Amino acid sequence: MTEATAADTRPTKIMYVAEATAHGGRDGHVTSQDGRIQLKVAMPPELGGHGDGTNPEQLFAAGYSSCFHNALILVGNREGYDLTGSTVAAKVGIGPNKHRGYGLAVALSVSLPVLDPEVAARLVDAAHEVCPYSNATRGNIDVTIVLG
Repeated sequence: MTEATAADTRPTKIMYVAEATAHGGRDGHVTSQDGRIQLKVAMPPELGGHGDGTNPEQLFAAGYSSCFHNALILVGNREGYDLTGSTVAAKVGIGPNKHRGYGLAVALSVSLPVLDPEVAARLVDAAHEVCPYSNATRGNIDVTIVLG
């Protein structure tokens, strides 16, 4: 499969818009416009914080894993596969980059226990092309996918 360019991955029509607001940065709280998210955020101890709240990397990991899993289910269903029992776990790392800022790296672990490994790999590749998070991060951060 050929990799799409950034222009190819932009939406042609916006179907839904999520809104969230941060108050206090990494030591504050975040809320969603509809009130469904009301979370305390805190710097993790590894970055010098007290860690008594969630953090942006955990939220990104939750979003990416659920979005990628949905893309995987979508492409699996299109090809007639039942992906019941499948999972996607995400690890999001943060660290300094070469430009005196910070960067992210993602590792996705995909479990498709009932599928032949070749079929599973093909579906994972297809999901990586469909997933909005994959399309947003492609070429910007390292994303590693491990099929286990």
